[in-house]
Amino acid sequence: MFVMANFIIALGKIINFVLTIYIYIIIFRAVISWVNPDPYNPIVQFLHQATEPVLSPIRFWLVRIFKRQFMIDISPVIAILAIWFLQSFVVNSLMDLAMRLK
Repeated sequence: MFVMANFIIALGKIINFVLTIYIYIIIFRAVISWVNPDPYNPIVQFLHQATEPVLSPIRFWLVRIFKRQFMIDISPVIAILAIWFLQSFVVNSLMDLAMRLK
């Protein structure tokens, strides 16, 4: 069983690392949006393509719930909070499961 426990620990660490990197990508996109970035820049295109599948549905639901547009886009904040929740819930649950298997 220790092999399965070690596999689950490794999986939890990888998920935690990927979610942390994604938080930094969202933060970098939000900071870049404060200036007027060149839309043809490959870094700006990557940031847009990497974050838009997550941020677009959040924006859609914010408009549906509150029935209006906001002056400031708060979708990155909500996405980061959701990722922190996933890190706290999923990763910690995987680690606890692995410790019980050992």
